[in-house]
Parts: sequence; C-alpha cells; structure tokens
Amino acid sequence: MDGGMRDRVFLSTKTGERDGGLARRQIESSLERLRVDNVDLIQLHAIGDLDLATGAGGALEAAIATREEGLVGAIGITGHGAPATHLEALKRYPFDTVLTPWNYVLSRDEGYRRDYEALVEEVKRQDAGLMTIKTVSKRNWPEGDPLRDQKYATWYELFNEREKVRATVAWVLSHEEVTGIPMVGDVGLVSLVIEADEDRMPLEEAEGVLARAPDYSSPFVSIPF
Repeated sequence: MDGGMRDRVFLSTKTGERDGGLARRQIESSLERLRVDNVDLIQLHAIGDLDLATGAGGALEAAIATREEGLVGAIGITGHGAPATHLEALKRYPFDTVLTPWNYVLSRDEGYRRDYEALVEEVKRQDAGLMTIKTVSKRNWPEGDPLRDQKYATWYELFNEREKVRATVAWVLSHEEVTGIPMVGDVGLVSLVIEADEDRMPLEEAEGVLARAPDYSSPFVSIPF
C-alpha cells in the first residue's frame, strides 16, 4: 500500500484461527497480502469458545505478541453469538474493540437486549470501542439450496429497499455507545448504506418502518459455518 495512503487509512484485519501458531501465520499472511508493515487493529473473529482462543497457546497470545512487535496496533474480538460471550471476553482480557450483533429485531428479544446492555456497561467501563454487525440483515435465507436464487454475496438475506436500509442504519447509529458499523457484505448495497448515514432518518420514523417490515427476524437462527 502506498505510504501516503496508508497514513490516511485505519486498517484492520482478522484471524479466524484459535491456535496461536496458526493465528500468527495468518496475521503475517495478511500483512504480506496487504503489502503493509502493520495494521491498526487485529480482530479475533467469530469467537464462540473463549477457552480455545484466550487460553494458553491460543490466538490471543499470538495477537499480543504481534502487538508487542509492532505488527498490530489494537486487539479486538468479534462474534456472531450472544453479547454475553463478549462480556465474558472483556472480563478475561481488556480488548480494545468488540464487534457484536445488534439491530432492531434483536433488541425486541428481552434476554438478548439485557445481555447487550450489560456488555455496553462493561465497554464503557473499560473505554473500549463497540462496533455492531448485521445492521441491514433481514433474516436467514429461506430453506433450500443456499446458493440458488440469492441476489447478494452474504449468508443471510439483506434489506435492499432504500427506506428500510435507511431505517436500519439510523436505528443502530442512534445508540451513542456504537462507535462504528462494518460495511454491508455486498458491494451492490454499499452506496445505499453510505446514503443512509448521510441522510439520517429520525429514530421514531425508523422504528415505525422496521416494526412494519415483513419477514424480519434474526439472521442467527441457523448459521451455515
């Protein structure tokens, strides 16, 4: 990456490995492919079993070592599961960032909302960055061949109408604890998400749109990996 451009970009990557040696090699491979000497953030990705990733010889040890060597700046954790897992992760290690699922339909689940609010309290206490995923997700793809008739390169179905994308983005970003949302996983909807932030829908209107949205459910009912 061009040196001038690198100075203007916050660059992050992730490792899905749990073993420390494998995670180390994946981080080094990422640096090589990106053609950089370091990244600003390394994230331990899709963590479900904390014991594997944070235990002796695990990916967290590798991430800490690479930070001490100047290869990475900050260390984060991500996951597709409940916020309770990330709350426990912060009790084990002061991660710089957490990326957890949060959107309107998940907030309607009392237990999930309670776990999310507990995570927010700990994030604030530790002054960590909180990012959320699945902002514009609609539901799991209907049963059947997961590759047939899918319009987008995501394992879950997305909202693709301008009004609903605006509503989903506005709803998540109305939460002051959220420091950022990753871009949608299909390039065809990037412009809609950017527009949704630039032309922010009022929260009350957004909640009305989402409350009336048909077939809106959590995309975590069945995760195909």
